[in-house]
Amino acid sequence: MNQNGFNLHKVHGSGGYDSDFSDDEGGGGSSQQNRKCEDELMQKPFQQGKHTKVAHRNVAADEWDREEARNRRHHLISMNAFDRHKKFVSDYILYYGGKPEDFKRSMATDKSDLDVVRENHRFLWNDEDEEDMTWEKELAKKYYDKLFKEYCIADLSRYKENKFGFRWRVENEVISGKGQFLCGNKRCEKQEGLKSWEVNFAYVEQGEKRNALVKLRLCPECSFKLNYHHKRKEVKVKKKRRPRDGGDEPQAKKFKSSSHSKKNKRKEKRRREKRPKEYSSSSSEDSVESDKGDGEGPSESEHWKGPVPATGEKSREEEFDEYFEDMFL
Repeated sequence: MNQNGFNLHKVHGSGGYDSDFSDDEGGGGSSQQNRKCEDELMQKPFQQGKHTKVAHRNVAADEWDREEARNRRHHLISMNAFDRHKKFVSDYILYYGGKPEDFKRSMATDKSDLDVVRENHRFLWNDEDEEDMTWEKELAKKYYDKLFKEYCIADLSRYKENKFGFRWRVENEVISGKGQFLCGNKRCEKQEGLKSWEVNFAYVEQGEKRNALVKLRLCPECSFKLNYHHKRKEVKVKKKRRPRDGGDEPQAKKFKSSSHSKKNKRKEKRRREKRPKEYSSSSSEDSVESDKGDGEGPSESEHWKGPVPATGEKSREEEFDEYFEDMFL
């Protein structure tokens, strides 16, 4: 220390930075011991000790890996299945090499419901076809049950080769009247001059030859195509012959009325035999008149059975039959 400078040790005494209130020179050491004891009392049993040294490099690397894995897991959970799949594929290509085309699935063998129905469809299902049913056949059978099998839709594009295609109608075609009120050719929409035809449809299905009798409603031009090689059978309306006056009653009623008239004649003959001879002439006249009455119209006993049936009116069933004559041939 220079002579011009202050000697701090001498100014503050022998203690230097120690407290002036300590009893002796060793008072500072006892206070430090007291603080250690207080820290030990305040320390909790589950509290970890403070690191007084720098952590090792491996410890820091493990902690960083753990934190990175936690963040990656949260990121994958937040993604949907498709995005997660694309991420795994891109990571695989990045680490191991390759092309994205190598991971695309081949769709050559894929089949839709329509493909299954086309493979297992039947124009007509028999009892033999319903044996050993698989889910593909059940699907085709369910589609077949929804079809309307009154009239067919025809494909006449190859009529010159005598080759025709037929199928049943679907619901929308039934509602629009296609095949019944419109021409049954799939490329024709005419509604005038339609005729009904019966065609013996011979076809090969599942390697087996089959026949089916189908009905068609075609316009004159399409009818010419259908009958290009040979004439088919035309379905015509059979007009019912109505009976003349007095013939509207059924045969059972006529048989009953004739039996009643015979019984009445027998009763009258018995009465004549029991009556005296004086009244024989009058009874004979009455019998002749009664015979004439039986020939002309119903007997008296039939008049008391009920009102006379109306001969000119039609029943409800006959009216429906006349209405649907041209619709279902």
